[in-house]
Amino acid sequence: MKQPDSDIGRFVRERRQIRGWSQQELADYAGVSRAFVSDLEIGKPTLRLDTANRVLALFGKRLGIADLDVPGPER
Repeated sequence: MKQPDSDIGRFVRERRQIRGWSQQELADYAGVSRAFVSDLEIGKPTLRLDTANRVLALFGKRLGIADLDVPGPER
């Protein structure tokens, strides 16, 4: 099964490279550390959503919660 975090990392890396930015330049524009950009691009699953959204906002995107029809525990 494909991990969504790897899709996000691939998206960020591709858009960063299209713009000709280094990881440090992207980090500076987003107000995050270069290490955060690196972790985001490799798909580290424990990143903060609000911080990831600061990076994605530079590309006109954001993460959010989608309504899912997932059965919950029966009570």
